[in-house]
Amino acid sequence: MVGVYDLCARVQNGFRARLGRIAVPETKLNLAVSRVLYSQGFVSSVTRGTHLGPDESYVPTTNLNVAERRLWLSLKYYQDSPVLRKMRCISKPSRKINCDANQFRTLAAGQAWSIVKGVNPGEIIIVSTTRGVMEIQDAVRHGIGGNLLARAN
Repeated sequence: MVGVYDLCARVQNGFRARLGRIAVPETKLNLAVSRVLYSQGFVSSVTRGTHLGPDESYVPTTNLNVAERRLWLSLKYYQDSPVLRKMRCISKPSRKINCDANQFRTLAAGQAWSIVKGVNPGEIIIVSTTRGVMEIQDAVRHGIGGNLLARAN
């Protein structure tokens, strides 16, 4: 089972190495987190493909090809510097951090809660809720709680 910590490491290492594209394993969690990064403007595109590169046309994922399927993230740079400077996990396998809607509101307002620092300007916190993976501001808007996954700035 590949967790969000693997995605955080791959994205951050890709930006540090100044790569144009990186491949991450195709899982539902990686796709959901990649969608949040895309919608917030940290990556320029998310495409499906194999371990060799992105697909030219649609290829469904089956039991026969599931091991070689990848998500290809095109990394975004502005004036030759990475748009995403740091991406790190909040919850880990040994420490899951769950919050309710009020605690999300506190974090979104920039105040610390428990061992988690508040959101700074230009930073996002990615959360997993009952309605899917989303940015913390969306979870506050919906009034739901969930699990803190990662933060990116």
